[in-house]
Amino acid sequence: MSDQSRPRKPGKPYRRPKKDPVRILAFEALRAVDERDAYANLVLPPLLRKARESGDFDARDAALATELVYGTLRRQGTYDAVIAACVDRPLRDVDPPVLDVLSLGVHQLLGTRIPTHAAVSASVELARVVLGDGRAKFVNAVLRKVAQDDLDGWLQRVAPPYDEDPEDHLAVVHSHPRWIVSALWDSLGGGRAGIEDLLEADNERPEVTLVARPGRATTEELLGEEAAMPGRWSPYAVRLTEGGEPGAVEAVREGRAGVQDEGSQLVALALANATLDGRDERWLDGCAGPGGKAALLAALAAERGAVLLASEKQPHRAGLVARALDGNPGLYQVIAADGTRPPWRPGSFDRVLMDVPCTGLGALRRRPEARWRRRPDDLEGFAPLQRGLLRTALDSVRAGGIVGYATCSPHLAETRAVVDDVLKEYPAAELVDARPFLPGVPALGEGPDVQLWPHLHGTDAMYLALIRRTG
Repeated sequence: MSDQSRPRKPGKPYRRPKKDPVRILAFEALRAVDERDAYANLVLPPLLRKARESGDFDARDAALATELVYGTLRRQGTYDAVIAACVDRPLRDVDPPVLDVLSLGVHQLLGTRIPTHAAVSASVELARVVLGDGRAKFVNAVLRKVAQDDLDGWLQRVAPPYDEDPEDHLAVVHSHPRWIVSALWDSLGGGRAGIEDLLEADNERPEVTLVARPGRATTEELLGEEAAMPGRWSPYAVRLTEGGEPGAVEAVREGRAGVQDEGSQLVALALANATLDGRDERWLDGCAGPGGKAALLAALAAERGAVLLASEKQPHRAGLVARALDGNPGLYQVIAADGTRPPWRPGSFDRVLMDVPCTGLGALRRRPEARWRRRPDDLEGFAPLQRGLLRTALDSVRAGGIVGYATCSPHLAETRAVVDDVLKEYPAAELVDARPFLPGVPALGEGPDVQLWPHLHGTDAMYLALIRRTG
């Protein structure tokens, strides 16, 4: 029976639900993330572009939709705990689409300045449109319970006391799975303040950072853009503040500049600037996709008359690398090849970068949904590949050459454990202190390897170990 044909109560004529394009789009994005394991940073831009082209959206609408999607995903763990306290069934028994509408509503109530009445009514209207009247009543009832307290009040109710269970307290308060809280705390090796600062930084919206590719663009050109500021550490970095749109930057559209986190830039720069013994003519990026580091390395190599070989296992990602390098002023080559079974001869290169596949725990600011998808056993899946790629890198570099082992994860199982294990097999290789090759960057620890942090450096949590082949 349709809503139109249902018996109506006297004095209460049927009212069609009001369609709110912003909240409908946010709901569609969350459903794609949930149903298809999509990433919000890939799903949201085309949805926003289509909405703008249809005339439904202006810049403020796009900003609100973006905040609703990313804010809901970042705080999902906290909001789940609040919702669980307001429903009469296990959370797993709530239909996922209903839970998405509830989460969007809770974020508006507890994570934004949207007035309480507006947050509840808009969420109920969204539920009527996408779920129907029956489940909209359930959404209304739950959100009215949530609206009875603010975020701090709810955290006092749903998070266990820190003194009784520090990791679970932090997991609920800062919306991270408990195992990730534990792993990050181990990597930091510090007290409560450090881990809380890091978890908070993971929940902040990161700035968009551009890289001016040497020989093709300059930071001065990029700083001419609206709301642009110099990078903190990389001489090629420019930050777009106030939600700047990189697609509106001419140099980015032309490929002369790119979007690249400053931590990623620093890894490439450190490898390029590390001291070599002997020639400096052939460079390798052994895990080059999608091409950000390869493009920077190729430009730096061109300035010295060196040649970069960019290798990527997946053909479609190799295509992205080729696109990123198109127009590079020097010589380069892009190939699709398995880095654990390389087609080049041992000892062929002077500098080798291996930015290995990993859990991505260092980029949770940019991909907040990743924290809910990853599991501890994912580490076991990556471990053989990471060790195999580092072995390839050490085999591929000549005596006197430098290898950079990098990963966008601070988890010790993906960083120092990999390096330590592989170096036991290579007596003719030694760690090089990487800190001098990140000049001006503070809080780099005791070395010789380097771990960057969102809360200390404003970058993704990139790890870098520099290794010299001695024989």
